[in-house]
Amino acid sequence: MPQIQPLTIGQADPESAQKLSAIKAKIGMVPNVVGTLANSTAALNLYLASSHALSGGRLTARQREIIALAIGQLNQCHYCISAHTMIGKNAGLSSEEMIDARLGKASNPIDNAIAEVATKLVNKRGFLTSQDIAEAKAGGLDDGLIIEIIANLVHNTLTNYTNHVAQTEIDFPEVALAL
Repeated sequence: MPQIQPLTIGQADPESAQKLSAIKAKIGMVPNVVGTLANSTAALNLYLASSHALSGGRLTARQREIIALAIGQLNQCHYCISAHTMIGKNAGLSSEEMIDARLGKASNPIDNAIAEVATKLVNKRGFLTSQDIAEAKAGGLDDGLIIEIIANLVHNTLTNYTNHVAQTEIDFPEVALAL
């Protein structure tokens, strides 16, 4: 049972209710994590604004899902692994590619560099060495992509930690957290 209950459209303040209604109209549901974030209009606004901003970045939907799966696995977020497995499939990731992402790797060199940087950022708490940056650049990343990976990490960490604290009920096809 959740420690923090997700809000329904009817329970949310008018501003958040409008946003939750738009989400429901777009995807047919209000995911529990989004309803949970609606307990704070500021947190919901942050989540939606960062989702919108990151979708217009240089990273593709596939690459953003690689990051979400890598970070979700490292942070042990069962909700996010389940959600991003479904979203990753819709973004064109195969089952094998999703497992690789959860392990912090990919077969494509650029995607692998992205997964490695995301994994190192979490494992090293953001303290990447000059060697880490040189390896990322040798893998095809530039300064802008490294910063964009950090932004995606922040976005996903928001939902990972929200789900941990709230004990959000999984409302996507459940995927085992253990690999």
